[in-house]
This record gives sequence, structure tokens and C-alpha cells, in this order.
Amino acid sequence: MTDVGDDAPTFTASLVTDEIEPFDLSDRLGDEPVVLAFFPAAFSNTCTDEMEALRDGFERDDCTLFGVSTDLPHALAAYRDQYDLPFALVGDPAHRAIEAYDAIESFEHYGVDTVARRAVFVIDGDGVVTYRWLADNSGQEPDYDALDAAVDDASP
Repeated sequence: MTDVGDDAPTFTASLVTDEIEPFDLSDRLGDEPVVLAFFPAAFSNTCTDEMEALRDGFERDDCTLFGVSTDLPHALAAYRDQYDLPFALVGDPAHRAIEAYDAIESFEHYGVDTVARRAVFVIDGDGVVTYRWLADNSGQEPDYDALDAAVDDASP
């Protein structure tokens, strides 16, 4: 399990901004803190509440924020557009990111074997995990004040 003090595992996936392109986390590490906000499913209630809170109430100027989900990149593009999310989303349908961070959740009762567990990781400029939060259940949102403080602590 990835924990505070560990080197951040890198992974490849799809980056969803105004376009869809390849993503390699290792290319994004180094200057400012990186926040990985794993969420189970685009367009679901709690996930949308979380992404809107990260859009509206989370100070993103001192970090690079990525929302990470196992949803397909084209679905994430529609989600990002519909909710006017100003940060990039990462489509991880091959489960590389959720496996690397051990952020795996089973939603078998919804007919989906594997999704991202709601989790947040902060990675400092040296590529070290400085903050980790894992939800106790899929309906729980992170403590946004604690996340703000974690980004401040990880900033140079």
C-alpha cells in the first residue's frame, strides 16, 4: 500500500483536458505538489459533489490537481465539460493507477467489478507521498481543509 513517505508510484493512462492524450505521471512530478483525487464514477452524486468542491472551494494555485477514475476517457471528457471542471481528469480503465496506489473498490452490487476507491494523495516536488487519505466508504468526501494544509506543507 502506498503510504506517506513512499516514493510516488508512477503510471500511464489517458489525460482528459480539452483533448484526450497519453498521460505519464512521472512527466508531471518535480516542480509543485501533485494531488491525485481518485473517485469511483463520473456522473454519480458523491463524485460530482467532490469534483465541484475541488473546483469551487479548493485552492489549486500551488499544486497540479488530477481527478482519477476508471471511467473511459470520452465519458470523463463529457463529465468534465458538463461540470466545467478546470482541472484535468485521468482515465484509468486499465486500472494501472488504482493498482499502483492500492485505491481499488469493488462495486459488484452495481454490476461493476472494479472502480477507484475514493482517495487523495499529495506528492511533493521530490516525488514523495506527503499525504494520504482513503475513504471509509464511497459516500465519504475528503476533508478539504486538511487537503489544503497538506498541499501547503508539500509546497517548496
